Amino acid sequence: MIYEFSARAHTLLSSSLLSIRTQTRRSSMISLAEELPAEELFPLSLLAEAASTVISADAGALQYGDPAGYGPLREWLAGDWLKEKGVNVVEGGVLLTTGSQQAIDLLSRVYIDPGDRVLVENPTSPGFLQTLRMQGAVIIPVQGDLDGLDPEHLRSQIELHKPKMLFATPSFTNPSGILWSLERRRAVLDLCIAYNILIVEDDSYGDLHFQKQGEHKAKRYPSLYALENISDGGHVLYIGSFSKTVAPALRTGWAAGSRVLIRMMSAAKQMADWQSSALNQRLLHHLLDVSAFDLREHIAQLNREYNTRLKLMVELLKRPAWKGSSYDLPSGGMFLWVAPPEGMDVMALLKCALGKGVAFLPGPLCSVDGVSNHLRLNFSHPGRDELLLGMNLMSEAVKEFTARS
Repeated sequence: MIYEFSARAHTLLSSSLLSIRTQTRRSSMISLAEELPAEELFPLSLLAEAASTVISADAGALQYGDPAGYGPLREWLAGDWLKEKGVNVVEGGVLLTTGSQQAIDLLSRVYIDPGDRVLVENPTSPGFLQTLRMQGAVIIPVQGDLDGLDPEHLRSQIELHKPKMLFATPSFTNPSGILWSLERRRAVLDLCIAYNILIVEDDSYGDLHFQKQGEHKAKRYPSLYALENISDGGHVLYIGSFSKTVAPALRTGWAAGSRVLIRMMSAAKQMADWQSSALNQRLLHHLLDVSAFDLREHIAQLNREYNTRLKLMVELLKRPAWKGSSYDLPSGGMFLWVAPPEGMDVMALLKCALGKGVAFLPGPLCSVDGVSNHLRLNFSHPGRDELLLGMNLMSEAVKEFTARS
């Protein structure tokens, strides 16, 4: 039989991102490409205890649950955890999702029609670009600098394209790792309110926050959601995930915002998968609210280790092979966004690197127009020894590519 897929489905099959992820699953491959946390820092013993307790205590843990998510976990999330971030959510204003990616997908299904204009930071998350393309959106890039999106360019793009939505990651933008200044946050929020544009604020990396050398403490700014301070009927949908801070396999993310948005996304979720895993959500709730696990201390441990790994990666980029490359040191997140030596084609470099057993994410996958001569390097997943080996292999690939050129 000849299968006639939709025109948009072919964007999935031709995805270079899918090909890279498939190759990095090989056990011999060192991946600097994916947005993975450190496996050796997972709270394994406490997770095992939580799983045993939850399953033995109530068979309902294995039953269908509320499509909006496990009630006690939603209450925990909307309680001290989000309130500590200045995020106040009304009852019915939280939806638990299968990771933050599903939150983006569900909103796109109910909010974006083919041809709708959507603004994005450029570069931005390759997963979000895939989702928007699948929905048939017209993706409009907005320029920025180390302080965040440029308000004047944002205004001009709004007036020119009349967009419906802005997707942004103000705290450690994927892939560039930029932390927006408070002034830029306010300016972007004010513009979107004035032009009635919905902001999707992804804060999946916001807790991975490092203290830079010479700083008394890490800089922290309120989210756009907290700055607007409207818990119902506002212009910001606030999304996040436990994948980067606890464990990805629990597949638990969230969306917080207006009840109207959450209600529509919940309806779409029932069509997609009815609910995310009730067992995983109960397990996570037990870990966070009942067990001896301290999420704040765990995140502090992650940040100390990730900061060490970032510094190691930066030291390795000082080797002769990388002469002429450039980057801006992030103060958080999972990535270093590197411009390689002049004249180097990152897609060709990727082929060379894969042949040596190391992978990175090429910049074109993070770009609206597919044009970017950067590479995204993940420093959170590889252990220190593996990171050293991976960067050695990357240096070999750079030298070999330069010699060929």
